[in-house]
Amino acid sequence: MENQPLVSVIMPCYNMASYISDSIKSVISQTYPHWELLIVDDASSDETVDIIKSYAQSDARIRFAIKKLNSGIADTRNQCLQMAQGQFLAFLDADDIWHPEKLEKQLRFMTEKNVGFTYSTYDWIDEDGNTLNRFINTIGNLDYETYLRNTIIGCSTVMVNKSITGDVVVPKFRTSEDTATWLDIFKNGYLAYAIDEPLVSYRIRRKSASSNKIKASIDLWKVYRRHEKLPFFKAVCCFSSYAFHAIKKRL
Repeated sequence: MENQPLVSVIMPCYNMASYISDSIKSVISQTYPHWELLIVDDASSDETVDIIKSYAQSDARIRFAIKKLNSGIADTRNQCLQMAQGQFLAFLDADDIWHPEKLEKQLRFMTEKNVGFTYSTYDWIDEDGNTLNRFINTIGNLDYETYLRNTIIGCSTVMVNKSITGDVVVPKFRTSEDTATWLDIFKNGYLAYAIDEPLVSYRIRRKSASSNKIKASIDLWKVYRRHEKLPFFKAVCCFSSYAFHAIKKRL
């Protein structure tokens, strides 16, 4: 691949001691080596920071920052983004796992087609990393209106070429902040191009799953009404469509 562009990997974390090692290893194991892993810890109370430091000591491509006060996922992602030096931004949640050729395949796709925003199919694993034999497939190239009704994009599958899209800033929501981020990119006239191949394993965790879904739903409604300023009835239609597809995805 010509020029070997730098990919900045954005990884916020909070109390991820049980999972972050697997996530970091999945970056280190990438077949594409020109990356920097940027980790910001949001004042964890477990052993997350010790784990991060141990990896950073052995690989200079890993840089990190530790926050003294917890301020939420949006602020933490933004701090990661402020540290980024790469032309390409790739997002990885600290409990998900990239497949080894994720960066190589996605970067090749984006450079060959000269596109600024991509996402991919992903599969599900359980808390212990065992496959659940379930794939969440892309639904093709997305635009703003389509994404409003089906928030199909898995955050850990996204890569952005900021030389095309411009800088990425995460709106301040406690959850659904990634949805608001992708909507901002869509509003600037860009499509999300689909890579219909599983490149990421998304971890399904049991703890607080129901309450997290409720919080995420409330925040998504806030994204529709406050961030996107959708009229009430359009917001209801979009939210209903989102709920339908979310339930369908889990059946």
